[in-house]
Amino acid sequence: MLKKFVLAFGILALAVASAENYKVTLSQPTSVKGKKLKAGDYRLNVADTKCTIVSGKESVEVPVKVETADKKFDTTAVRYSGTGDQQSISEIRIGGTKTRLVFQEQSGL
Repeated sequence: MLKKFVLAFGILALAVASAENYKVTLSQPTSVKGKKLKAGDYRLNVADTKCTIVSGKESVEVPVKVETADKKFDTTAVRYSGTGDQQSISEIRIGGTKTRLVFQEQSGL
């Protein structure tokens, strides 16, 4: 029984360790993949092709494409697409890294 617990804990620790965590501040209400987000501070947990966006007890999980830029970004920047109340996050560039998170709009399937 103890061996199973230790094994399960080890697997969980590896899964958590493989995820990348970032912080971002949204200056305006927006959406990502059709899910509404209020302005404020968020934590991004990125694992493989999924990004969990967390603020307090609320979280949204969306697909993401992680890209590596040629050079490091000076600051974290959020890029939007759309206009007015219909803006959505298209990309987040993580300051101090070469990491770019791309949130592509879903095709009409």
